[in-house]
Amino acid sequence: MASHRKWSPPGTRRTGIRTPVLATAALTSVALLSQTANAAPPAEPRPSLEEVEKKVDDLYHQAETATEKYNATREKTAKQRKRVDSLLDDVARRTEKLNTAREQLGSFAAAQYRTGASAPGSASLLLADTPQDYFDQTQLMNRLTSRQKAAVDDYVTEQASTSKKREEASRSLRTLTTSQDALKTSKADVQGKLAAARDLLSKLTAEEKARLAAIAKKKQQAADREAARLAADRAAAEKRARDTAPPPGTSSGTTGTSGTTATGSSYAAKAAKAIAFARAQVGKPYVWGATGPGSYDCSGLTQAVWKAAGVTLPRTTYDQVNAGTTVSLSAIEPGDLVFFYDDISHVGLYVGDGMMIHAPKPGAYVREESIFYGGESIIHSVVRPA
Repeated sequence: MASHRKWSPPGTRRTGIRTPVLATAALTSVALLSQTANAAPPAEPRPSLEEVEKKVDDLYHQAETATEKYNATREKTAKQRKRVDSLLDDVARRTEKLNTAREQLGSFAAAQYRTGASAPGSASLLLADTPQDYFDQTQLMNRLTSRQKAAVDDYVTEQASTSKKREEASRSLRTLTTSQDALKTSKADVQGKLAAARDLLSKLTAEEKARLAAIAKKKQQAADREAARLAADRAAAEKRARDTAPPPGTSSGTTGTSGTTATGSSYAAKAAKAIAFARAQVGKPYVWGATGPGSYDCSGLTQAVWKAAGVTLPRTTYDQVNAGTTVSLSAIEPGDLVFFYDDISHVGLYVGDGMMIHAPKPGAYVREESIFYGGESIIHSVVRPA
């Protein structure tokens, strides 16, 4: 018998049955969706070498700025700690004195109540704690001599003064705690910037590091050319000064061949000592917050070199920039301090011929380098500290 089953076109579906074509498409879709869901997010585009260089330079600059803030906070904290220690010592001495006086008062008061006579050596009177105490002490005061009453007044005055000292010490302790917290924050800020810079550099390939070194070398060569130009300009200016100087022996002949006055000669002698000390530090590592003798940061170095010449400078670049006379770049002399960036976060010691000795940055060493190492635009000012 012939079959009367109705023919169905390929790809159609009967109840409860999915054809192989649709099943395959569904499985494929599920697989694709699963792969999309499990796939890693697209990688961020790799920065160019120039971008890495700029970012690293910015981080080092930020680290130097944070270092100078750290130095200022640490110096402030050290002064506050000395202040607190002094106050606490003073309070301890005063308290001991009051305790001794109170013991003397006990003996004196007992003698007064027993005999009505004045006990020798009395220097104080206990403050009343109750109305009865006050009444008893008032009666006792009536029997004191004028000298003894004066001693009691001195005790009360000293007690009030000691109380004020305790309050002052408490306030200073709270201030010190705040400064210590700020110091920890500053330290963490510096460390964070340096860690970010190291992380960027660690991701460079050997080829990229070589290219970065080549870029740095070109910048150094350009800076050296600028230094040579400044030295030539200074030499030309000195020659003009010599050519136009009055004959020896005249009253106006106080200017020497270097363009400095007699006062400048004294400065030159001090500057020579500072420079000699600075040269002896070349090769020592930059360590942020360090003031020597084994390592330095930038302002720690300039403070140390001028101390060797008998001149005391403040600790930070922010204060050192105000510790002398500002001069123009064209009038710069060996020994002058050269400050960099708008935020005055870096400083070096000028040694002549457009060069300076400075502690550059973390990972580097104290070295002699052109003052144009970052271009003339970043030079903030020149200061003559003595």
